[in-house]
Amino acid sequence: MQLEFYFLDITYEVQGREPVIIIWGITRDGKRIVIKDKRFRPYFYAVVKEGCELDKVVSSIKSLSDPSSPILNVDVLDKKFFGKPVKAVKITTLIPEYVRKYREVIRKLDCIEDVVEADIRFSLRYVIDHDLKPCSWHIAEVREVHREPRFRVDAEFEIEGSIYSSEDTSPPSDLRILAFDIEVLSEAGSPKPHRDPVVVIGVMNSNGDVKQFIAKDRDDREVIASFINYVRNYDPDIIVGYNSDSFDWPYLLERSKILGLELDISRKANSPPSTSTYGHVSIAGRISFDVYHFAEEIQEVKIKSLENIADYLGVMKKNERVLIDYTDMPAYWKDPSKREIILKYNLDDVKSTYGLGMKFLPFAMNLSSLTGLPLDQVGAASVGFRVEWFLMKQAFMYGELAPSRIERPYEPYRGAVVLNPLKGVHSRIAVLDFTSMYPNIMIKYNIGSDTIVKNGCDHNRHNVAPEINVCFNREPPGFFRRVLESLLELRRRIRSEMKKYSVDSVEYRVLDERQRAVKIIANATYGYMGWVGARWYCRECAEAVTAWGRETIRKAISIARELGLKVIYGDTDSLFVEYDEAKLKKLIEIVEKELGFEIKIDKIYEKVFFSEAKKRYAGLTIDGKIDIVGFEAVRGDWAEVAKDVQEETIAILLKEGSVSRAVDYVREVIGKLKEGSIPFEKLVIWKTLGKELEEYAAEAPHVVAARKLMKMGYKVGVGDKIGYVVLKGAGKVSERVEPYVSTKNLSFDKIDINYYIDKQIIPAALRVLEYFGVTENQLKKGTTTKTLFDFGKKS
Repeated sequence: MQLEFYFLDITYEVQGREPVIIIWGITRDGKRIVIKDKRFRPYFYAVVKEGCELDKVVSSIKSLSDPSSPILNVDVLDKKFFGKPVKAVKITTLIPEYVRKYREVIRKLDCIEDVVEADIRFSLRYVIDHDLKPCSWHIAEVREVHREPRFRVDAEFEIEGSIYSSEDTSPPSDLRILAFDIEVLSEAGSPKPHRDPVVVIGVMNSNGDVKQFIAKDRDDREVIASFINYVRNYDPDIIVGYNSDSFDWPYLLERSKILGLELDISRKANSPPSTSTYGHVSIAGRISFDVYHFAEEIQEVKIKSLENIADYLGVMKKNERVLIDYTDMPAYWKDPSKREIILKYNLDDVKSTYGLGMKFLPFAMNLSSLTGLPLDQVGAASVGFRVEWFLMKQAFMYGELAPSRIERPYEPYRGAVVLNPLKGVHSRIAVLDFTSMYPNIMIKYNIGSDTIVKNGCDHNRHNVAPEINVCFNREPPGFFRRVLESLLELRRRIRSEMKKYSVDSVEYRVLDERQRAVKIIANATYGYMGWVGARWYCRECAEAVTAWGRETIRKAISIARELGLKVIYGDTDSLFVEYDEAKLKKLIEIVEKELGFEIKIDKIYEKVFFSEAKKRYAGLTIDGKIDIVGFEAVRGDWAEVAKDVQEETIAILLKEGSVSRAVDYVREVIGKLKEGSIPFEKLVIWKTLGKELEEYAAEAPHVVAARKLMKMGYKVGVGDKIGYVVLKGAGKVSERVEPYVSTKNLSFDKIDINYYIDKQIIPAALRVLEYFGVTENQLKKGTTTKTLFDFGKKS
């Protein structure tokens, strides 16, 4: 029978002496199912040296067969290795774990040049070979079998024929999603499972239902047991958490063991969650989706707390939710009148987590479908690994062997062009972007590890990279060129399809997330080649791409200037030029015709100002949005008050055009600080411990604060965020810090106001205002009437 199902996850297990692929899915009528394939066998390849007798090679390999996992087949095949035709031997065995054992002995044979694809996990080998796409619909020839009691599903099937993707990535209409968040009660620093109970677990499901499991005093056994029962009964397909891979799941697992419980929440009985390949948590039959992995990629938010990310993405405003420092939890919990505040805090957390899940899931699901990495892995995997799994699937289709990953030292290479900006304030500036510049350079010049020419260049037959003289064959099309052409064509088709729908339709949003996933993989391919962990590593290739990129952007700048356009700034694949509609139209036409690359207007700034430094500017777009690039005072060693001052200063300058008003604002903040009306929390400086305390040679402020916490009985370790304030007194700053947790009843007059003025507020403001001639003295007591217009004229 034919079965249509949505591919949720894949794994495998060895039953007896037989490996079995296990696919978890959802049918069109809403049944949760498990599908087995008992036919697939693990294998890898050995590349044979030229001139060797293939029969002898095959015999030598067969003689190595181990009865524990016999070599089932040795097949000689024609393959390509870095674009070169080779004879490869495909070695098939029985038990997946034996692939690596055979790899080590076979690579020592005299006639073997290399052993490849022995490090591909068995379940993902199945995904590659069958071109399966997680988070999309598939059709398989199956027969229904008796459901094993250990599987908590509606039905079980076994594959008898083909299995393939139907290319439909729309999620099931009844996809069940559950967000959760835990609160831990710790009176001695960072929570530890052996000591500190889980006092609240909040959940929110895709029906909008919200529930909390609450401890009686410090007894959390019933809390975790009730959570387990709830998950089993609601039976979610996806469980969403925030930093759940690193905190919530490991904590719950360890705490459950201590309480004599099993965190039995999977769709396979007695199979608790476990940490897997990329540090992600795997839950049999369900997807554990950690939103934090995608939040980490939001560069605009420096401190990636749940409340900060939720605020930035418009899920929940920070000033409209309850915020509690974990160190305050014990006091709130012990006070019955304040316990409700903890419950509200937990509800805000779980609602934020669910809302962020809804923001990130559509993109993540399309990324999963595109790369072949299951949804729980695609977030935890680095960009390099995402690109690599996509390339692995493409390599299989093209008959190209995937190289093994090897360790190698980092090799730097010259990057893109970044022009020194024209310092000052500029009005009506257009930003021109080259469309997928680096992928198009790779396509145009046939750049790849299989097309690079190592021995001499022939300008008639080769593309020669400017400045570095690295050469690439013009023909035939290389592996990377073919892959990128297919990706960019796919994106064009998707964007064309998007035009059929209104921008607020579900179809449009799904397609938009898919084209974004395609774009990100295509744009990351250049960087992948320069990543030392890449299978297809090629430093010269990455270097050549940037060399052609520099040449392209310089030629575009030259064309713009010849047309009489003033070029303000250039960075990688973007140009900032004065807005002149007719000249811009001409520039676009010439660039596309003469240089062969698509370029378009990305945005128009009503006002934009640049410092003399590269990659540092702020602009007000014509639709009222403010962009801030490079003026980040929001690092781990800055207080929140500094961030607020810098952002508001920029907003005043751009929207009101008044340096005087910006200076007055900074003075107002200084005045509020002196009178003690700045919220105490905005003075706390948070910094993460990057290593064990004993490994720090220098007495940095956060290290000193951490040592004080230790003396107070708190447990601190690598990865912990240490909050501290700076107090009045003599000596270095590090000698005057106090951990935030010990300052709850500290009077404001103990705070070193001058430190916060001189080392936080004024430096944050001056990073912007100094370019307008404002001095530290003016911020403290001087006057100024300078306007942006004045500043722009003098520059």
